[in-house]
Amino acid sequence: MSDKILVPDIGDFENVEIVEVLVKAGDNIKKNDPIVTLESDKSSVEVPSDFDGKVENVNVKIGDKVSKGDLLVIIKSSNKEEKENISKKKENNISEKIPSDTEKIIKQAENTLVLNKEVENKTNKKVINDKIIEPRIEIHNNKDIDPIETREWLDSLSAVLENDGKHRAQYLIKQLIEHSYKEGSDLVLSRNTPYINTISPEEEKKSPGDQNLERKIRSLIRWNAAAMVVRANKKNPELGGHIGTFASAATLYDVGMNHFWRAKNNKFGGDLIYFQGHSAPGMYARAFLEGRITEKELDRFRQEVNLGGLSSYPHPWLMPKFWQFPTVSMGLGPIMSIYQARFNKYLINRGLLKDEGRKIWCFLGDGETDEPESLGAIGLAAREKLDNLIFVVNCNLQRLDGPVRGNGKIIQELEGIFRGAGWNVIKVIWGSYWDSLLAKDKTGLLIKRMGEAVDGEYQAFKAKGGAYVREKFFGKYPELLNLVSQMTDRDVWKLNRGGHDPHKVYAAYHKAMQTKGAPTVILAKTIKGYGMGKSGESINTTHQQKKLDDEDLLYYRDRFDVPLTDKQVKNIEYYKPPENSPEIKYLKQCRMKLGGNLPERSSFAKTIKTPPEDIFKAMKESTGKKEMSTTMVLVRMLTNLLRDKNIAPRLVPIIPDEARTFGMEGFFQKIGIYSHEGQKYEPVDSEQLSSYREDIRGQVLEEGLTEAGAMSSWIAAGTSYANHDISMIPIYTFYSMFGFQRVGDLAWAAGDNQTRGFLIGATAGRTTLAGEGLQHADGHSHILSSVIPNCKSYDPTYGYELATIFREGLRRMYEKRENIFYYITTMNENYPHPAMPKEKSTEDGILKGMYLFKEFNKNKKTKIQLLGSGTILREMIKAAEILEKEYQIDSNVWSVTSFNELRKEAIETERYNLLNPDKKSKKSYVEECLSSTEGPVLAASDYIRLNSDQVRPFINKSFYSFGTDGYGRSDTRKNLRKFFEVDKEYLVTYALSILNKEQLISSKHFKEAIKKYNIDPQKPIPTKI
Repeated sequence: MSDKILVPDIGDFENVEIVEVLVKAGDNIKKNDPIVTLESDKSSVEVPSDFDGKVENVNVKIGDKVSKGDLLVIIKSSNKEEKENISKKKENNISEKIPSDTEKIIKQAENTLVLNKEVENKTNKKVINDKIIEPRIEIHNNKDIDPIETREWLDSLSAVLENDGKHRAQYLIKQLIEHSYKEGSDLVLSRNTPYINTISPEEEKKSPGDQNLERKIRSLIRWNAAAMVVRANKKNPELGGHIGTFASAATLYDVGMNHFWRAKNNKFGGDLIYFQGHSAPGMYARAFLEGRITEKELDRFRQEVNLGGLSSYPHPWLMPKFWQFPTVSMGLGPIMSIYQARFNKYLINRGLLKDEGRKIWCFLGDGETDEPESLGAIGLAAREKLDNLIFVVNCNLQRLDGPVRGNGKIIQELEGIFRGAGWNVIKVIWGSYWDSLLAKDKTGLLIKRMGEAVDGEYQAFKAKGGAYVREKFFGKYPELLNLVSQMTDRDVWKLNRGGHDPHKVYAAYHKAMQTKGAPTVILAKTIKGYGMGKSGESINTTHQQKKLDDEDLLYYRDRFDVPLTDKQVKNIEYYKPPENSPEIKYLKQCRMKLGGNLPERSSFAKTIKTPPEDIFKAMKESTGKKEMSTTMVLVRMLTNLLRDKNIAPRLVPIIPDEARTFGMEGFFQKIGIYSHEGQKYEPVDSEQLSSYREDIRGQVLEEGLTEAGAMSSWIAAGTSYANHDISMIPIYTFYSMFGFQRVGDLAWAAGDNQTRGFLIGATAGRTTLAGEGLQHADGHSHILSSVIPNCKSYDPTYGYELATIFREGLRRMYEKRENIFYYITTMNENYPHPAMPKEKSTEDGILKGMYLFKEFNKNKKTKIQLLGSGTILREMIKAAEILEKEYQIDSNVWSVTSFNELRKEAIETERYNLLNPDKKSKKSYVEECLSSTEGPVLAASDYIRLNSDQVRPFINKSFYSFGTDGYGRSDTRKNLRKFFEVDKEYLVTYALSILNKEQLISSKHFKEAIKKYNIDPQKPIPTKI
């Protein structure tokens, strides 16, 4: 049975050119194998086969133009039913629509029927640990106008809880709220629970650890962390450091290290921990007890110039075998951890990674949540059901300068935000010493008072002692004073906060580990500077505190029972028990059970072989009269890579909702858009070749309008070689203006994190994007990229340049495993592309940053060197032609693919020469290129002059640079290039003026050009317009 493959619906395009024919008569092909590649000026897409079978006839050739319905090939189908299946596809895919009201009733019924496996007695009172738990409803009298009616409602609800259980009660409450809305109430359901722990004492999972030994270990870590900072600043106050943050979070880390965080080993991939940046001293102190860091290294805290120093915060670039993730500056850890958790699921769903139940833990401060990056992606975490993600917010109530929410409650605020976003929220507010008081509080008055006090007061309660707490907290109500009447002031002051109670923290971590279907946030209330006494405990200056006097140190020792003499304390000595001590044995046993040490960074990823040289063969050939953009060249290159079985599975295209802008919509059908839920709907464009196809095994990460999120995804994919022992090739394509300028902090973190991958600044150039205007027109991204030491950036003009650079990037990052990443700008301007020059030096020059594109030697007289980059190279070529034809001036036209790379090599050469004056002087590459040439140098790009100015110091000739300084604006490319003075007419005029200034030609030529090209010498510089 023969079947025809026709051109499918390709949207609004007509007469689309065939650029590749991928089959020939006699080929056996499978369903979805590509038949041809169609390419317009804005898109490139493969047409797949609808059937398995043998190609009988190919009816088209390269260069043909086709439209919807045109015949492509005839196939002898190997499956007689295939055609019928294709024709019925649409009918079969349309499922019966369930009415929304019916769907809601079903959902409510499911919620009512799905009960937790709890043991209940005959009266449905919950039984936990052999204790009968009475349902209790707290009364909060907030200006109640009818307390009797309120009591009746509460009694009714108590009866439901007692007889039918909590799920029935929740169902009834939900029905009441919905009914209230229908009747016109503007009631808003609160996302907050009372200001108490989420987990009741009866529900707490008990820690199996030796609490006495764990407290001793925790105390030693506290002491050594503080001693390290104090010793460093005693040596030199310039070094700085922070004591207060780890002091508040020590228990949070200790419980995780002893019982929950599993290390990477040959049997398990390891949990991933994003440590709060200011807590780094505590991680060093623990590693010291473990024997991974020496006392000498502790004494090199924040002294890293010589080997053996410890970085101020988590920095993998500086400590590549220790830290996994950079978490400073603030907010980067949270957003990167969310996308790391999602990428973990992505790899699992694509079948590239085994699902081992690994967890991603992120520690952050309550003040850090003010950073937009901290909370900006929590909705995604809930939508993606990232139950592998756990946030721990250290709520010590203080920022650097003062309280986080002095007039409110940061824990309640965050609870509402996270719960509203769909997270599982666990509050750890009160320590075990409060349990008996809460149990005695039959009226709910204590909980009421807890809810009334604001964070500014809570800060003072821990700074001013037990008598103050008795008076100001309990003293508001006589009943509460009576509640603590049998307690001394010291007892009152010892009422601890949840984040310092290992029992409460363990219970919260255990519950978080068991949560399914949603991410978890643990809001742990702590005290900043815990244990620091008058110099730093719960006071506004705590964060800056890096020095402790003898009295403070002695207090710290006594508070945590550190076995040091007064003399040792005053000498600020570290303390490490013997290797055979119970503390060290226990410490190591805990980590042994959990698979090894943390933090620790390693990689066992296999190399990816560089694809053969001919993979981009078509991009190195002339396009003839056919015009195309370098963005479309990139799409064709990626299409070729997706046919390489070695490379294809590792590609991770990342797009921030601009695939159609970049001509990448063909990937939607070819490799699918990743969605953890697959696709529950038929897309509106399902009949089209590039319809929006979501798939649980999809390869494209379509991130939506979030550059910060997309960049975090790129970092997660680009560090997969270390975090998951599998190398992935992320290619993040974006409007170039919205890259480094928008997410510069994340780009810097990517370098620190040794990310490997490609950043593609598409639609680049201040005059090339044209109509989009000021905020879109990029004229400086290459300047921003140049500051990152391990970023290699290029601005290629032609397809062969782009192909050469890209393949070299694959070789260096994935075969040679260099810790670098590439930033490449591509344009949306269509023009013909020449074949790659045959000279052997061309490829080397492309990669080093410049090569001789063309010599104009017709006149054998005056000469000038013209350096053009990116799209402005084409203006430079036209200018050279005018100079030769109309003014008898020769030139060499150089294609500069990277001013950044030229500068890097040149400053390295210059440094060598200055430090080795007795040795033979070296020449920089740019000097080698230009030293034997004639005439001055004129350089221009579609970026600000500073871009080409980077090479000025290394050229021993008169050098003049031109660019697009000033704000961008909307207009045609022709008009914009004239406005910014980088079009061929301005370049010719400037060249003539330069040659006149150098006394190589007379001024009449320049004056003629000014008049001919209607150039106004009095026009203000573009930066002032």
